[in-house]
Amino acid sequence: SDHWAPWFPDGRGTQAWVTLSASGQQTSLPIGTGVTPVVHHYHPAVIAQAFMSMEELYPGRVFLGVGSGEALNEVPLGLDWPEPTEMLQRFEQGLEAITRLWDGETVTMDAGWFRLDGAKLYTRAQARPRMYVSAFGPQAAAIAARYGDGLWTLGDPEAAPEIIEAYRDECGRTGKDVGQIILQSGIAWAEDDEDVVEGARRWKPTQLPEVYSDDIPDPADMQRRADEQLSDREFADEGFIVSADTDEHVRRVGEIEDLGATAVCLQLIGQADPAGTIQRY
Repeated sequence: SDHWAPWFPDGRGTQAWVTLSASGQQTSLPIGTGVTPVVHHYHPAVIAQAFMSMEELYPGRVFLGVGSGEALNEVPLGLDWPEPTEMLQRFEQGLEAITRLWDGETVTMDAGWFRLDGAKLYTRAQARPRMYVSAFGPQAAAIAARYGDGLWTLGDPEAAPEIIEAYRDECGRTGKDVGQIILQSGIAWAEDDEDVVEGARRWKPTQLPEVYSDDIPDPADMQRRADEQLSDREFADEGFIVSADTDEHVRRVGEIEDLGATAVCLQLIGQADPAGTIQRY
């Protein structure tokens, strides 16, 4: 997670790129973010440089997950949170800059919220990193098709089909191959169902649509809103996969795969028995 602040008041806000680089040294696995915000607090050229540098260090293993972010990431750093139309415009401009720099161009552009004046990357790996673009609606899905190597969205049976269709349609319109379709869910397991829910409930704010679009930057405020609007049982049964029943996990992951996923991203959100969850999976 590439966040300035966490989703809940007692969480952490570690700088993701530092952690990724250290992880790359200790593993042979793919490494990347899910996702890096591209609307304000990172200049797009700095993102391009950082991930191209990581690709130089760890060839063939690096991916950049990008999204339009949340107020959580941007408002504490001085941004007046933009309306959705402006947010998507900024997002697309940022992806254009990253793509052109990765392609070796010398780039001059003025997007209003950032500028480039004869900028180029002087360190370029043999291949560019992969870019997976987060989308929660059809407009963002079309941006994913134009700039990304794949689409990244939540494995929500109600919302995902429209987003995937918009992504595929834009790929067809622009003549691009359909890339990875990455569908994500949080997971939590323990022997006792009450323990599972209690250990994962702090992730409830992620189920509120307004935290992705509105000016809501405070984790404590997000938690309060979630507790007012969503019961723990609704969160467990209708949101992420939060259950002591392993058959429930198998069924729900299968449903996500059946939506058309080429990759299923499972984020361990449980505190009750995280090691046990890994062992069960």
